[in-house]
Amino acid sequence: MRSRTGVPADTVWQQLSEQAAALKHIHLAQMFANQPDRFSELSRRAGPLLLDLSKQRLDAHTLKLLASLADARDLRGWINRLFAGEPINHTEQRAAMHWALRVPVQQPSPVQQQVQEQLDRMTRLVERIHARQWRGVTGEVITDVVNIGVGGSDLGPMMVCRALDDAVDEQAVRTHFVSSMDGSQVSGLLHQLRPHSTLFVISSKSFTTIDTLYNAGTARAWLQRALGNDSAVIGCHFIGVSSSTEKMDQWGIPRANQLLLWDWVGGRFSLWSAIGLPIALRIGMQGFRDLLAGAHQMDEHFGTAPWVDNVPVLMALTGVWNTNILGIHAHAVLPYDGRLKHLPAFLSQLEMESNGKSVTRDGEPVPTGTCPVLWGEVGPNAQHAFYQLLHQGTEPVTCDFIAPARRYHELRHDAAAAELIGQHQLALANCFAQSRLLAFGEAALPPDERLPMHMRYHGNQPSTTLLLDQLDPFSLGALLAAYEHKVFAQAVIWQINPFDQWGVEMGKRIATETLSLLRGAGQAGAMDASTQGLIGQVISKLQPR
Repeated sequence: MRSRTGVPADTVWQQLSEQAAALKHIHLAQMFANQPDRFSELSRRAGPLLLDLSKQRLDAHTLKLLASLADARDLRGWINRLFAGEPINHTEQRAAMHWALRVPVQQPSPVQQQVQEQLDRMTRLVERIHARQWRGVTGEVITDVVNIGVGGSDLGPMMVCRALDDAVDEQAVRTHFVSSMDGSQVSGLLHQLRPHSTLFVISSKSFTTIDTLYNAGTARAWLQRALGNDSAVIGCHFIGVSSSTEKMDQWGIPRANQLLLWDWVGGRFSLWSAIGLPIALRIGMQGFRDLLAGAHQMDEHFGTAPWVDNVPVLMALTGVWNTNILGIHAHAVLPYDGRLKHLPAFLSQLEMESNGKSVTRDGEPVPTGTCPVLWGEVGPNAQHAFYQLLHQGTEPVTCDFIAPARRYHELRHDAAAAELIGQHQLALANCFAQSRLLAFGEAALPPDERLPMHMRYHGNQPSTTLLLDQLDPFSLGALLAAYEHKVFAQAVIWQINPFDQWGVEMGKRIATETLSLLRGAGQAGAMDASTQGLIGQVISKLQPR
């Protein structure tokens, strides 16, 4: 496909390769020496988010070429199709309308009426629980809510709840999360809770996810042993969130306790929907609406800003440059705020489940690499874990450093404020110092300081810094939406569908077949020798001695 200037994508790819060759022997330290205003030239702002690309191994001409690649792949057209609700998830014939979950109520449409109806239902549930009007079957007030989900029904809500601990509603109940299929989480948690005052939220888009249903079954059995087998136990102690009213009915969840989402909401994009009920229970409905508002502001920016000023698009194009042109296939997410502990895991799912694809929309093998391997950890912990590899290892890694500019400022009149603000400044100092050392290497040291070989730092490792004004619902919403749109823009460049996950579905199918064999149904001879041997070992351990 051609751009408006008529330059084919293949030509732009070649131009980018030539640009990489021209920059290959120019160290990042030299780039800064050649361009003292590099930060102002290569940083952009969108709402509460500042994007600093100055430590990436590129220049303004590189960004122009990358913008041409976006045009050649018709990124503007694909963005318009996304926001028009077209079925761009072509393998499932679905739209991808997670953005519609955060459109303000002032913009009514049939879809928005459905969204608003569920938001209103969620509001009533949250207010009832916060007002201590939701009671268990014995009449006790609900004090603990356990979200039972997996994947997007767990990672997103848990990450946001933990990230917004400072925004907790004064009426909030305690929130807990269960996802592991082996029962270890639910077993340990049930020993800490009282059945009389515990409410469970079963979050499953299809309401067929085996991990979730097994955990829910364990929770139901625990309640029934303590409170009896009456149907009122389920009515007082379970809420369901799903796209399948029928499946929730079959499980026994009353209609009044059901919240709905739609097939156009992908699991890893679902925290903005009723799947976000634990978030609303934690920070209140106003906080939840602020989260949606921050994401909507980023939606508007993504849909209208030119490529060279468009924060999600610049994040995407920089990733394409690093992966496809510079050949860097590992990416670390490094938040310098303990509240963002679960962000790397959330982004790992968002990016790798979306863009871990090897087939184009036309059903052909992709001609380039797609999503890099992504992982991460809270920066101060990571410094004492894997930064050694980042600084002196043989594998190149790109990094995203993420931090809020302000924290504890609301405590400035508190006696402990100075110490806490000092700790935040320490975290920021480490964040900036680590990205500087990765970029400059030994050039970051005083010129007269000579190091032995085993202590030398080559530097020239590219990184991006994302600086939030502060970590609150609005800014977190903007940050998460920026990453969502980054993923979509990269998928357009790579010509893949980021909204399906057939590899995951096939894994579930094979697991179901294997479960039958472990339980003695079927013939293990149909399996490979390794699986047969492992199943045999497990069965042998279950035999009476």
